[in-house]
Amino acid sequence: MNVVTRNRLDQLSEEARLSPRQRKNYNLHAANESHCHRLFNAIEPCSYIRPHRHLDPEKDEAFILISGRLGVITFSETGEVAETVILSQQLGVLAVDILHGTYHTAVSLEPGTVFFEAKAGPYLPLAEAECAPWSPTDDDEKAQAYLEQLRICLTS
Repeated sequence: MNVVTRNRLDQLSEEARLSPRQRKNYNLHAANESHCHRLFNAIEPCSYIRPHRHLDPEKDEAFILISGRLGVITFSETGEVAETVILSQQLGVLAVDILHGTYHTAVSLEPGTVFFEAKAGPYLPLAEAECAPWSPTDDDEKAQAYLEQLRICLTS
């Protein structure tokens, strides 16, 4: 049995803070080839997750908030914001399920944010058709400004 403690998740958050990407995963599944992926994601406010979608009909994706606050945004095919939700213990909104084919991203709204993610495996890098063509890549100088726009749309 793999027992996940608060101390383990605090350590994961510290690893995320020290990481250049400002996020860190703790996988419960054994390998990238596993059919069911279950993992904890620690994500800090400066982390940019490029909007993307999973085209495989088996890759619906669930996020369950463990700590902090997490904004989740879905988009139209052309990049307009379709829906926003803030996962927050205080608000009583704890989880989302994102259907395959839906462009989405997640934005940490406070330090120490951790969420549990579940989706079908195996892990495959995103195909070009799964990356939102209207959004900057992770290494683009415009990524942080775009992240700030996303943060604003979550709070307005």
